[in-house]
Amino acid sequence: MPDLNLRGVRIHTGFLDPAEQAAMVEDIREVMRAAPLFRPQTPYGKQMSVRMTAAGQFGWFSDKSGYRYVDRHPSGMAWPAIPPSILRVWTKVSDVDRDPECCLVNFYADGARMGLHQDKDEADFSMPVVSISLGDDALFRVGGLSRGGTTESVWLKSGDVAVLAGDARLLYHGVDRTRTGSSALLPKGGRINLTLRVVN
Repeated sequence: MPDLNLRGVRIHTGFLDPAEQAAMVEDIREVMRAAPLFRPQTPYGKQMSVRMTAAGQFGWFSDKSGYRYVDRHPSGMAWPAIPPSILRVWTKVSDVDRDPECCLVNFYADGARMGLHQDKDEADFSMPVVSISLGDDALFRVGGLSRGGTTESVWLKSGDVAVLAGDARLLYHGVDRTRTGSSALLPKGGRINLTLRVVN
């Protein structure tokens, strides 16, 4: 059972212990070496404040042509495989029998944020989105099924896992800010957020 329920978003606090977090960071470093972080541009021509990369069959991408999944890194290389340490989290919390096809890796440096948005570039909304937090705390905001209206927020800490599924799958959500220096997991600071999705 999740420890918190924020408007239907299931949050498993402290799901990963410190050793598991450190091992997962090393796995992510391997992903980043194969597919370096890049900063996408929104369709409106503005660069996002987070840097990102991906693992799996697909990665998420944005430019003036719009938001979409692509099967290659901007360098032209295929995305690396999703590490087993990350797949194990999906298996434990997703409650579905399909494997994720994308692990989006978002890196939040000091000052980075993610505006309220829906995850709706996938084909099957019956499949959940599983989010893993590593590093500095992040103020996670959740709204409703349309823009506007009230929202609620919670601080996600390193090792927490959130699941957007069922009626909560298409809720607007985002990260208002991070709490710099709140975690010693990443030597140079920052936050890594991993989101696992079924794309097709």
